Amino acid sequence: MSLRNIGIVYRKELIDSLRDRRTVISMIVVPLVLMPLLTIGLGVVLVRQVRQAREEVPNVMILGGGDSPKVRAELEKLEGVQIVPQKPDYAEEISGKQIRAAVEIPAGFDAKLAAGEPMSVKIYMYEGELKSGFGAERLQNFFRDLRDRTIRERLEARRLPESMIRPFDITQHNVAPPEKVSGALLGGLVPYFVILLCLTGAMYPAMDLTAGEKERGTIETILCSPVSRTHLVLGKFLMVLTASVATAVLSILSMTVSFGVGKKMLQDVADRAAGQVLQITMTGKAVLSVFVMVLPLAVLFSAALLAIALFAKSFKEAQSYISPLMIVVILPAVAAVLPGVELNTTLALLPVLNTSLVSKEIMTGTYHWKYIALIFMSSCIYAAAAIAIAVKLFQREDVLFRT
Repeated sequence: MSLRNIGIVYRKELIDSLRDRRTVISMIVVPLVLMPLLTIGLGVVLVRQVRQAREEVPNVMILGGGDSPKVRAELEKLEGVQIVPQKPDYAEEISGKQIRAAVEIPAGFDAKLAAGEPMSVKIYMYEGELKSGFGAERLQNFFRDLRDRTIRERLEARRLPESMIRPFDITQHNVAPPEKVSGALLGGLVPYFVILLCLTGAMYPAMDLTAGEKERGTIETILCSPVSRTHLVLGKFLMVLTASVATAVLSILSMTVSFGVGKKMLQDVADRAAGQVLQITMTGKAVLSVFVMVLPLAVLFSAALLAIALFAKSFKEAQSYISPLMIVVILPAVAAVLPGVELNTTLALLPVLNTSLVSKEIMTGTYHWKYIALIFMSSCIYAAAAIAIAVKLFQREDVLFRT
């Protein structure tokens, strides 16, 4: 095997690919632009939307309570809500977002409250709708405060301490370091985006160096050169791998910088009154480890894309062949984000899913060295098999010149 010939083919394909606008966009522009937009842009928009929803004065409806003027009067004076007239179609109004919530006061509420009889107050809301949730939360806080105030008054009337009903308090304290907290939040998303961009970065070069050559009619000229077909395919493979690795590196670097900048920007616009503290951090060790684990996957993607695109007669046909591969990659990558999916020996042998799962663990600062070694070795074996298949296909005349 001549490394010199492979290097010549690689340099030639690299120069040609850098002149292709589509390759440059997928390899450089997308990772550098997409990550800041996802982390900073969407994050700022999301936090602002939450803050605006919290600051909005929701329209709420009181159902019943005609025989309980005291609680109705307190509700009508409640700050942060706008009481609207009662209607029988309150459920449709909530679903249609005309009002945010409704509260049903049981009959004889004031009298039963004074007599100490048990009751149930129902709050109707639009489950999953942000503004409706805030409206229902304000109603719930009102009745919770009313309940606590009533309990205190009864205790004071009997000269009993408040500790009779609350003998102790419960507080929660986080003992996990910041990287584990951020890893639990973003551990599945980071490898998902890196793997996806690693695939998309290799797609256009792989199609251009195979189906594109056929479409332009230059494949015959290249095959007539004094370079073996093995050297040709390896040179092309290295070019595709360069695009894939460059996309992965740029996406990881862009993600790291974006999280650092985005953390400060999002903290400035976060609702501090709600006690929200952003704990987003990415350590250099985690970033480097994720890149090492993704590297064999980039080799697998590059060789597989090169082999698949070689079957196509045109660039458009190659796109139709490779498009389903996106689903094959996205499904296991998304599965790693789902709760309850944990790394084990069986999943460690499944390509894409194993890399996504171990990267998720690495992002939390957990290093299962047994699984890391198994995943890295299995990924290298899959990558080597894909390269061998690509080289084998390049030897077949019926694949190179199929019409």
